[in-house]
Amino acid sequence: MARRISSFALPLLLLIAALSCQSTAVAKDSPRPNIIVIMADDLGYGDLSCYGATEIETPHIDSLAKDGVLFRDGYCSASTCTPTRFSFLTGMYAFRQPGTGIAPPNATSLIQPGTPTIASVLNDAGYKTAVVGKWHLGLGEGQQPDWNGDLKPGPLEIGFDECFLLPTTNDRVPQVYVKNHRVVNLDPADPLWVGRKNPDGQPTGLTHRDTLKMDWSHGHHDTIHNGISRIGFYSGGHAARWRDEDLADMWVNEANRFMEANKDQPFFLFFSSHDIHVPRMPHERFQKKSGLGYRGDAILELDWQVGQVRETVNRLGLAENTLIIFCSDNGPVLDDGYKDGAVEQLGEHEPAGPYRGGKYSGYEGGTRTPFITCWPGTVSPGESSHIVNTIDLATSMAALVNQPLPEKAFPDSLNVLPALLDKPDAEGRTENVEQGTNSLGFRHGDWKLVVYKNAKAAGKTFEKKGKGLVELYNLKNDPGETKDLIDEQPKKAEELKARLDEIQKNPTRF
Repeated sequence: MARRISSFALPLLLLIAALSCQSTAVAKDSPRPNIIVIMADDLGYGDLSCYGATEIETPHIDSLAKDGVLFRDGYCSASTCTPTRFSFLTGMYAFRQPGTGIAPPNATSLIQPGTPTIASVLNDAGYKTAVVGKWHLGLGEGQQPDWNGDLKPGPLEIGFDECFLLPTTNDRVPQVYVKNHRVVNLDPADPLWVGRKNPDGQPTGLTHRDTLKMDWSHGHHDTIHNGISRIGFYSGGHAARWRDEDLADMWVNEANRFMEANKDQPFFLFFSSHDIHVPRMPHERFQKKSGLGYRGDAILELDWQVGQVRETVNRLGLAENTLIIFCSDNGPVLDDGYKDGAVEQLGEHEPAGPYRGGKYSGYEGGTRTPFITCWPGTVSPGESSHIVNTIDLATSMAALVNQPLPEKAFPDSLNVLPALLDKPDAEGRTENVEQGTNSLGFRHGDWKLVVYKNAKAAGKTFEKKGKGLVELYNLKNDPGETKDLIDEQPKKAEELKARLDEIQKNPTRF
């Protein structure tokens, strides 16, 4: 027999039902935008016209900035590629895990399955996830990748549904694509071998230098492919090899395919351009167009890629439901191993803008890089002086989609979502670690500490000016880090050094 509902209980049940429906509606309407992170490679603060460059025009990135928020204090976490990419994905400073320096050609996976990543958290939230472009975080396990078999673990084991990769970086062998777990177009009858020694007496950049279409200046004189010698040796896999000139087009094609296939559901795309890393050999339609050598031409190619991604987002009707974040993995470098005109044709161009140093350094030019967020209809256009960092994207994107974090995930990734969206009364970081190859920079407010590991005094993009292993600067008065204040402010230096030591020992988010 059915139970009769009393006249008192009925209104209460109706209220509960109404609240339940309201709660469901709120959850259903919670923000679930598509998220695209476009990460450039070796792009400096001063390399874009929207950041003050006068010798080159970057209209597509300028348009992104015009429609979004241009950050004046946007950072990556390290001044080289592998550690920044590691930290972006894991929300953890790379110095906490051994082996996260610049990965060699035969590096195996630096991020192990089960490690929470920005991709895995968004995947748990119902997002389709993909990475297209440069990886440089190792593939496979054991002594070296199985280039002729399954390259796993890799991106698919840490939260990506699919990937189409440049497995290492362009100046390191092998010059092949990897789709999901396999080398693309690999002929089993012509197996791919990758190693440190010349396996068969093949021509190299040392023995056949006069045959190169781009000469090397230092360090890049091993296997020759496409008229350019690289770091490391490889043989076989000839059907799988590509031309440098075609990389950007391939990244755009694969990104478009992914966005078109997933236009009806939320997606996360990590668009990891190789530009403007060496060897800079952009497509012929960009060559000799910038007047700044191949480096400038590669900036034009990068700008084109950003324009192509936005064009597809607009064509698919996704602009107002897509958050695009543009950043770089580290600051600029001119001569990074090839004679490509970057030095000789620099002219008045200032790749790091007003900042000192660049790639490899712990100074501002190494990690203070272009950083733009764009979400039409949600983010109001403007500029921001909030300190934000690529390491914070993992926690911030989880907060955006209301996805709980696994326990102890993203130990150094702060939730700066209000700052990324430039909300009123938002706060960015108050302190920022800048990992160089031979030093650590630490910014706290306007104060900046640079701590060297040893007495090595010079790099490709900087000269050490301080007398000791610790330097102190005031960025408000001296943004170019020209005057070391260590003798004038020893207590401030000790205070910052103590805090940096604490950060190195303990997670910063919890």
